[in-house]
Amino acid sequence: MKGIVHLVGAGPGAPDLLTVRAARLLGEADIVFHDALASHEVLSLAARAEKIAVGKRCGAHSTAQRFINRRLVEAARRYRTVVRLKGGDPMLFARAQEEIDALVAAGVTVEVVPGVTAALAAAAELRISLTRRGVSRSVVFATPRAGEGESRSRWAQAVRAGDTAVLYMAAGDAPEVLRALREAGVRGDVPVAIAENLSLPQETIAAGTLDELPMLAERRAGGPAVVLIGEVFRAMAAAQAAAGRRKARAASHSA
Repeated sequence: MKGIVHLVGAGPGAPDLLTVRAARLLGEADIVFHDALASHEVLSLAARAEKIAVGKRCGAHSTAQRFINRRLVEAARRYRTVVRLKGGDPMLFARAQEEIDALVAAGVTVEVVPGVTAALAAAAELRISLTRRGVSRSVVFATPRAGEGESRSRWAQAVRAGDTAVLYMAAGDAPEVLRALREAGVRGDVPVAIAENLSLPQETIAAGTLDELPMLAERRAGGPAVVLIGEVFRAMAAAQAAAGRRKARAASHSA
C-alpha cells in the first residue's frame, strides 16, 4: 500500500476547534472523503486535495458504507495522504469501526485523529458542566437510531439510568424520542435542550422540559443538533421559560 488513511474528526464545525494535527493533515491531504456535516471553512483547509462528498444524513440520499470502504482502500493505493473527514469525533456514532476493519483487512495503515464531539461542544457553549458536582456523576451518549438489520438498543433505559444524557441523531424524531423516554420511566418535567449548529454563527439553543421536546424541535432550522437531558440544565431551562413569559407579556401589552 502506498498511503495512510487518516480518520479525522472535524469537530462541531468551527475550523479553529480542529486539533493542530487535523489541520496539518488537511493541508497535506491528496484526497479528502468528507461527511455532509463538514463545513466549508474546514474543507477550505484542504486546498490542494481532491474532495469527495460521502455524506450520510438522515432522511436524505446517502453513500452506502461498503462503497465508502472500497473507495478508501482504492485511494490508499493511489495517494500517500488520504483523509476521511468526519463530523465531531470519528469514534462516536460515525461508523468508524466499519471503515477501520475494512482498511485493516486490506492491509492499509490507519490513523485516527480525535475531534471535539457535539456533546462537549454543547457543554462548552452553554458553560454548563455535564458532570456538575452534586448533581451529575454519570453521562450517557446515546442515539435512538439503528441501522438496517441491527437489533433494537436499550438507549431509553440507558438515558433513565444516567444523570445526564446527550442524544445524537434524535432531534428530528422528537415525538418518538419523547414517547420512548416516557415509556422507560423518565419524568416529563426533566430539563432538556436542543443545541443546533454548535460553534457556528447560526447556533441556537432551545430549552424546556422533556414534555416540551416536540415543540422545541419544531423551531429548528434543520442543522445538525443534539438533545441534552438532565438536571444540570434546569437553571438554563427555567431562565429561557421566564424570558419567554416576559416576551409574551410584552407582546400582549403592545397589542
